Amino acid sequence: MKNLLLILITITPLFLSAQGSKAVRPLFDKKSIGEIRLTLPAKNWVDALDSMRIYGMGLMDGSVTIDGVRYDGVGVRFRGDKSYQLGLKRNPFTIKLNHTNSEQNHQGHAALKLSSALRDPSLVREVLFYEIAGKYMPASQACYTKLYVNDEYVGVFINIEGIDKPFLQSHFGSSSNPFFKAGVDYKQEVESTCKQNIYGSLEYEDNIECYKGNFEMNSASGWAELQELTRILNNEPIKIERVLDVDHALWMLALNNVMVNLSSYSGNHSVNYFLYRDNNGRFQPLHWDLNLAFGSYKNTGNGSDLDLKGLQTLDPLLHSENPYKPLISQLLKEPLYKKMYLSHIRQIVDDNFTHGEYEKRAQELQGMIVVPFNDDRNKLYSLDDFQRSLRETIGRKSKIPGIAELMSKRARFLKDHPELTVKAPAISEVLVQGRGKFENQKLTDFRITAKADYFPRRMLIYYRFNDTDPFSMMQMNEDAVSNLSSGSKAFVVTIDGKTEDAVLTYYLVAENAGAVAFAPQNYYSKPNVVKLSDLNK
Repeated sequence: MKNLLLILITITPLFLSAQGSKAVRPLFDKKSIGEIRLTLPAKNWVDALDSMRIYGMGLMDGSVTIDGVRYDGVGVRFRGDKSYQLGLKRNPFTIKLNHTNSEQNHQGHAALKLSSALRDPSLVREVLFYEIAGKYMPASQACYTKLYVNDEYVGVFINIEGIDKPFLQSHFGSSSNPFFKAGVDYKQEVESTCKQNIYGSLEYEDNIECYKGNFEMNSASGWAELQELTRILNNEPIKIERVLDVDHALWMLALNNVMVNLSSYSGNHSVNYFLYRDNNGRFQPLHWDLNLAFGSYKNTGNGSDLDLKGLQTLDPLLHSENPYKPLISQLLKEPLYKKMYLSHIRQIVDDNFTHGEYEKRAQELQGMIVVPFNDDRNKLYSLDDFQRSLRETIGRKSKIPGIAELMSKRARFLKDHPELTVKAPAISEVLVQGRGKFENQKLTDFRITAKADYFPRRMLIYYRFNDTDPFSMMQMNEDAVSNLSSGSKAFVVTIDGKTEDAVLTYYLVAENAGAVAFAPQNYYSKPNVVKLSDLNK
């Protein structure tokens, strides 16, 4: 009994303390729905925000409570280009927490970006795309939140992590370098000598002023760097890796193609992506505005809008011969890049669409938000449309395809496409040589061996010693190994360890006549890592 009393006396203060403190919800928690409450001074706040957006009058002062935490002195405006509609309460919002107090933020985030999910009756397109994209390249987080304005429930919105300083700092270790958004919210006149209506296509212009009508600069400087990117891309593509993270660009293009995201670089207007120049002088491409993914926007720039079959059978090499889309056509002229791009398409399909994982996740997301969706008096689609939107086309005029209706046949089309059925090498027996049991001499380098089958021509190693550095590439040597099966080869490479505490991060690429393979396949999130000190144990 005494022991029991002692235990109760000990835990009671802890219990009371836990009861008295409420855990703060992570801003981008995907397992719960957030709550954002805006207080604005204007009774007719829709008219006021419309006017401010039309006439470019800045932001409306107000306050906001995010998951129970209040902030005053915030700035609010409607955002978006095609997603903005005059007179609607359910418009996309930007909420700047640091509007009057430069230090004010919520969990490190100084601004909120709320998407209304226009032309997405399912309300899952953005969340699903960002989740899939984040497996392969830097991508925003996205989740759901209920929005109230002046205590009126406006609806369930998608809360998207902004491509801003916290994002850039987290992914690239800096946030003040040249930084651009492709496409402009407010149309600007450009000189008659500039190329007209090219948007963010990355065509080269002699006059640097021409870029200002097609890109928004979100940094203190950088127009010259953007111009240099386009010059090299169009005129000296052999040097492109100096100024562009080519692999991330290939991933961006592959993701757009597989998930039919045509309101992007890959569609009619080359918009809705960001470019950030990292500390290594390379521009990093980043997705943005994904509510029209999965075929909600249907124009590739070649003719009229695609019908459902056209979307399902969209060419994986769309624009590969188009000189007005140099990010695609110039990169895919290089045989290795083309094989990498096609490998990325295969992996996206295999990881997410072949076995229906995307549909299960879409159903989970819809199940989480069905009640707040139904309670939304401002919703643009009925509950019946919402529930049918995964498997059926919604709208007689807009004809927004059901996500599973689109992707089930698209996945089969891509799996059977001649460009994607080429047998890729299979990499096996990746080994790093350690110090022998009775050897006194410490290793000073990394000796890596691997095998590949299906007639590999070569094997490449991409490696770095610092996570902030770009990967360097080296071709491995063929290794004289006996008893290899027909069509197989062994490879070896030695990389100087530089210091006794060196940590090598690497992945391998094997190439044959028609395809490439990566090892590990998920090298973006889990590359191989080996410590020289461990090899010397």
